[in-house]
Amino acid sequence: VQLVESGGDSVQPGESLRLSCVASSYTSSRFYMGWFRQAPGKEREGVASMYSDGTTAYTDSVKGRFTISLDSAKKTLWLQMNSLKPEDTAIYYCAARMSSWSGWQRLLAPTWYNVWGQGTQVTVSS
Repeated sequence: VQLVESGGDSVQPGESLRLSCVASSYTSSRFYMGWFRQAPGKEREGVASMYSDGTTAYTDSVKGRFTISLDSAKKTLWLQMNSLKPEDTAIYYCAARMSSWSGWQRLLAPTWYNVWGQGTQVTVSS
């Protein structure tokens, strides 16, 4: 699987962005996919993730503002980001792992994922 992200941009606080991640192929119908971000000087953190059965998880700071979704036909993972804040500024990465269900704790754990995209920059500033 290869992942290619797009959609990053510079926006003002309160605005919205939608990120997309196109997967070149799925080798399994069971997989984890998610969005992660890394700000300068900080560790990479899980933002929003989903399992292939539709189970989702969000980090607390984005609940109610971000929505993850998957278009299986287009092999595209989306992240709709609303009400953006300066603290959302980071490089956003798409990641995946082909796997049977291995628990909730895996969803937002960056170390669980073994396929990564190149990242797309999101900057929120007035």
